[in-house]
Amino acid sequence: MTLTAATSPPDYAAFLRDQYALQTPNVASYRLGPEQVWLKKAGPRHSMARYRVLGLLAWLTRLQVLRPVPNLGGSTAIATEARRLHSLAALGLRVPEVLAQQPEGLLLRHLGRPGEATPSFDGEMQAASAAGPQAVLARWQEGLAALQAVHARGACLSQAFARNLVRCPDGVLGFIDFEDDPLASLPLALCQARDALCYVHSTALYLREAGALHEARAVWAHWLAEQPAALSALLAATAQRLAWLRHLPQDRRWGRDLQRARAAYDLLNPSSHAAATP
Repeated sequence: MTLTAATSPPDYAAFLRDQYALQTPNVASYRLGPEQVWLKKAGPRHSMARYRVLGLLAWLTRLQVLRPVPNLGGSTAIATEARRLHSLAALGLRVPEVLAQQPEGLLLRHLGRPGEATPSFDGEMQAASAAGPQAVLARWQEGLAALQAVHARGACLSQAFARNLVRCPDGVLGFIDFEDDPLASLPLALCQARDALCYVHSTALYLREAGALHEARAVWAHWLAEQPAALSALLAATAQRLAWLRHLPQDRRWGRDLQRARAAYDLLNPSSHAAATP
């Protein structure tokens, strides 16, 4: 971590302007007196080719939830992230505070205590396995509740994977990584369905490995029944059209990605008779 001389009060805009020219990586952390900040530089612009492939896949599978949400990189991604962070913070959600902004960079306040990392929810799920299935299930339900809190405010995340949820010092789950805006491309129900699917895909394997998948299916079914009709219908239809995933092997030899996809399918289908353990 780079240390800088304290300013009183900190001139965030000047620090962003001066440090931007010196910073090599796209993201780096610094200390400004007693606080910790992150400087995020614009990355290279992204090609649209990969989004055309995703669009074709969405059309072939008749799954609108797979429609691509472009992240064009560059100054566009910086502007999008700043706008989304401001709007989510205004809703009372725990996201990094934007301290300063310029076309090619952002200065963000650290969500944790200065000098201490904010634990990743993905890491917490993995670590909970040692405490048994109920510990993993409790963590998973906590993440699902955090997602519900976002949706209850009429909002959505960008990529609701467990790695993009972090534990703040007061125990609240925060959210990071907002370089794209699904609402700019998709209706709200589709955006929220994407959130749920991203969360399930990134966590279901931990449930399976801990022997908690059977209980989680019941929790998921109850959660789904309480969602708005448009969202629950989208998720139910998506689960049905992903039925081919049941043919994927569960063997570790095929890699974690296939295991995650298969575990996600088994979680999304409470009637599935797949084993809850590997």
